[in-house]
Amino acid sequence: MSTTSDTIALLHHVPAFETLGDAELARVAEVAVPRHYGTGQIVFHEGDDSDTCYVVRSGKLRALRGNGDGRAITLANFGPGDIFGELAMFDDERRSATVEALEPAEVIAILGADMRRLLREHSDIAVKLIVALGRRLRETNERLARQSFQTVQSRVATVLLQLVAAAREQGAGTEDVLITATQAELAQLAGSSRESASRFLAVLERAGIIDQGRGKLVVHDATALEGYVY
Repeated sequence: MSTTSDTIALLHHVPAFETLGDAELARVAEVAVPRHYGTGQIVFHEGDDSDTCYVVRSGKLRALRGNGDGRAITLANFGPGDIFGELAMFDDERRSATVEALEPAEVIAILGADMRRLLREHSDIAVKLIVALGRRLRETNERLARQSFQTVQSRVATVLLQLVAAAREQGAGTEDVLITATQAELAQLAGSSRESASRFLAVLERAGIIDQGRGKLVVHDATALEGYVY
């Protein structure tokens, strides 16, 4: 069973809380509630009321958004230390995406009402949280600006490198890094068609940079992959 100290240690690695000290994180941990989700279980649906934010302790989840033609687009994948639904800390707008578990996942949930009460009672937490979220917004704007000038190949390579970095943070080695994702998911993350992403992945495979399997691939040489990012 997770303890308050475990929750504080987890929150230390969450960008939205990175400016908070131990005493402030302890206050957040006091209102955090553990929750568990099985494979395929929905955390919340697009359009649901927004009343809770979540931090992943273990497992993998993804955010999906419905397309006009009935298809679902993967917006993001979440792993240990990631936060999602964080705007619930500030308002009660409806969810902009659906989040589902890709495998058994453990998260901590923080009710928006509890977080807003903490912000009212402790202005120092509010200021530091705004600073951290502002930093994340700038980083997102910079990433979107870079992507707007990138080719499909560059965007797919960037996504692969991000997944490699995430796998290494979870204990993967420096070579032969396993990425669990389908071609369709990689294409969605890169904002490209599946056909375009598939053609580029075939190029990488012929070059010996990756090997592909069903719903997964292995990155043999991340350094060579960096050469496709510009």
